[in-house]
Amino acid sequence: MSKSNFETLEVYQLSEKLSDQIWFLVIEWDHFSKHSIGHQMIRAADSIGANIAEGTGRATIQDNKRFVRIARASLYETKHWLKRASKRKLLTHQQIHGLAPIINELAPRLNAYLNSIGR
Repeated sequence: MSKSNFETLEVYQLSEKLSDQIWFLVIEWDHFSKHSIGHQMIRAADSIGANIAEGTGRATIQDNKRFVRIARASLYETKHWLKRASKRKLLTHQQIHGLAPIINELAPRLNAYLNSIGR
């Protein structure tokens, strides 16, 4: 199976990396934590890449841009849940710092990708 157009995008690949790392952290949590905050955090993180993918399949440039904006909003939601998980002692300082480089790179890459659409 050949790669779809969105799969070759570095911003998409970075979103997958973040999503997978969060998954493997949450999967170790107790039942209550996993099915409350963990579920929300995984959905938000998975939504970043899903919206990038969906946007590339849309018919118009404006639709694609709209989905990238939704992806960016999902990144901010993910950051919210990571902060909550940290405050509730579900994630260690080391785990948060392990995710920080990906998050710090993903936000400007989403903006750059958004600005590049339609050029």
